[in-house]
Amino acid sequence: MAHSLSAKKRIRQNSKQQARNRAHRGSVRTQIKKFQKLVRSSSELDALAKELQLTQKKIDQLTAKGRIHKNTAARQKSQLARRLNALKTKTD
Repeated sequence: MAHSLSAKKRIRQNSKQQARNRAHRGSVRTQIKKFQKLVRSSSELDALAKELQLTQKKIDQLTAKGRIHKNTAARQKSQLARRLNALKTKTD
């Protein structure tokens, strides 16, 4: 257990930051699931492209703040783009 005031403050700060990080990562996961649901329902491609752009933007924002690793972000964005491109080629 922490004894000094600075160590106690650091514990408080860490818990707040951890909660903030979890919330932000959760919102991105929700956005990814929303995009995947749209892909499964195979709605129009323009709406899917817009949703992909929004999802990638949110992933980039998390990466810029260091909340997720840059390689994780690149992998997620690539997987989402592949799903959209596969749908585009299937409809052509």
